[in-house]
Formats: sequence, C-alpha cells, structure tokens
Amino acid sequence: MNERLRSKLVTLTRRLEEIDRMLAAPDVASDTNRLRDLTKERSDIEPVVTLGRAYEEAQKDLETAEALRDDPEWQAYAEEEIREAKGRMETVEHDLEIALLPKDPNDEKNLFLEIRAGTGGDESALFAGDLLRMYLRYAENRGWKTEIVSENPSDLGGYREVIVRIIGRAAYSALKFESGVHRVQRVPVTESQGRIHTSAATVAVLPELDPVEVADLSPKDLRIDVFRASGAGGQHVQKTDSAVRITHLPTGLTVECQDERSQTQNKARAMAVLAARLYAMRESEQKAKEASERKSLVGSGDRSERIRTYNFPQGRVTDHRINLTLYRLDAVLDGDLDELISALTMEHQASLLASSL
Repeated sequence: MNERLRSKLVTLTRRLEEIDRMLAAPDVASDTNRLRDLTKERSDIEPVVTLGRAYEEAQKDLETAEALRDDPEWQAYAEEEIREAKGRMETVEHDLEIALLPKDPNDEKNLFLEIRAGTGGDESALFAGDLLRMYLRYAENRGWKTEIVSENPSDLGGYREVIVRIIGRAAYSALKFESGVHRVQRVPVTESQGRIHTSAATVAVLPELDPVEVADLSPKDLRIDVFRASGAGGQHVQKTDSAVRITHLPTGLTVECQDERSQTQNKARAMAVLAARLYAMRESEQKAKEASERKSLVGSGDRSERIRTYNFPQGRVTDHRINLTLYRLDAVLDGDLDELISALTMEHQASLLASSL
C-alpha cells in the first residue's frame, strides 16, 4: 500500500475513534442536528476503515505464509497462501482507492428526470414515451417510488415533455450519467414505406435539492402565473385555476406544473423543479470554467451531447461515451439498465483514479 493511502487510513481511523467518543457523550445525544451529522460522517468513514483492517489482516497472513516458505513440509501450502494473501491485498487496495475518491454530494439524493422530444416529430415523442417507461421500470425494479410532476402528451401517445420525480436511496448516483441526447433508429409507426428513421429525445437528470435550498429562491426573481389546467381531470380542472407557471426572471427559465389537485401543491412542485434546474445550470457553468480539469470519460452530461443509440433493426444499444454495445435492446427498454450503469460508473471511477495520480 502506498504512503498516500496509508496516511489517509490512519487519519480516518483516528477520526472514527473520535466520533465514537463524541457519540457516547450526553451533550451530543441531546443535540439532534449534531447527532445526525456525526452519525452520517461515521457511516461514510466506517466502510473505509473496515477495508483498511481487511488489508492489515491479509498482510499478516502474507507474513505468516512467507515465514513457512523455507520449511520443505510447508512450502507448497505456503506458496498457495502467499498467492491468496497477495490477491486479497491487491483487491482491497483497489477497493480502498475507489472508496477514497471524492464523493459527489448529490449521490444520495432523489432526482427529477426530464425527458423532451427532439428531432423526429411524432416519432421522437413516442421514443420519449419509451424512455419514460424504461426509467419507470428501472425504478420499480430498484424499489424506488416515482411521481409524475408534469407531462405534455403527444397526439399519438408519447410525450413532447414529461418530468418525473424519482425517490429512492442513491437514485441520483445511479442515474446521473443518463443526461444527454438519446437517439433511436427504427421504422416509425407512421412510415408507410418501411424506411428506418433516426429520431432523438433529450434526458436531463437533476438532483432534488433540500427544502432549505429551494426556499433560498428570491421572490423578487420570480413571476408566478396561475391558470386553468388542461387535459384529463374531470370537473376539478375545468373549474379551478390550479395550474402554476413559475418564471425565473434573471435566467428566463420557466416551469409549469398542473398534475396536482391544488394550486399550493403545484406551486411547491414547480419551485422544486426550478431550483433543481438553476442548480444544474450553476454546476454546468462552474465545470465550464474548470477547463484545465481532465474531462470525465463518461462525458460532461451536457444535454446537447449524444450519449446513446437504440437501434431496433439490429436489436442493439450502444453507449458512445464508453463504446459499449449490448445486443439486448428489449431487456434494456424494459428497465434492465444495470450493465450500462455499472459500466458507466466504473469508467467514471477509473477516470477519477487516473486524474488523482
């Protein structure tokens, strides 16, 4: 193990011991906020310290086996133990490198998933509907909850635009690399000649901010309009101005929400989405300024960036950022995204490791 890793482990081990002492103190137990913060910090540190202890155990096993190497009766056994211990040490060291990478503060958050039809007219809107179903099925498989925040259906059954809130542990961590342009190649239902068309839809994954961060929006920067909701909903939407449109005057960003039954609920949802978009905009601007920083191998997440192609005639899905092609299109569109997400995560980690050396 290199000195950098060893030094970090020593520091974290001492910090874990310090936190345990503080958690045992009566004054901390009575301070809810401090107790929460220390418990969260402990949950972040403990897995790393546990890995460090596993490395030390493997190292001791290696030393014991090496001591037996010169004994003819134990030589074969010792050689096998040495190989096994070295393999464990190598695996644990790699896991430690990953565990000590800088954490994305948004990884544990819920998210807003926005899907918008792009080039391709009605076919693009239908594809947006396919993407929505894909992500909803993935969320269902993970045991996450989903809520439609806003939707603008197309005439043929797809969506011109749809926003869904996904609630689940580490939801943003899993889906954050889905932002970008998704492209589909297939014969549209409206195509009478059987020709393959290429259409696209844009996906944006935005971390849901804490209520305090949402409340930081200045009222003087907002224009809030209410209007009568359209579409299905019976008498309620016909008789009340429950729909809400919020415009952020400094940037021109606009969010509409009309899916809830009350104006208050729609306003709260629209405010949350607006805050998430503004946060994403600030993050994008900050990353643009850090031009000297090595670009992530999984891309910037820019919505203008083509990230994936779904080719129906060949039954394949290709992620262009990592040159990964899977010939299991049906399974992917049915929400089986684990292989894609794992590959993107590993590539991102490898990029971070390379840039930290």
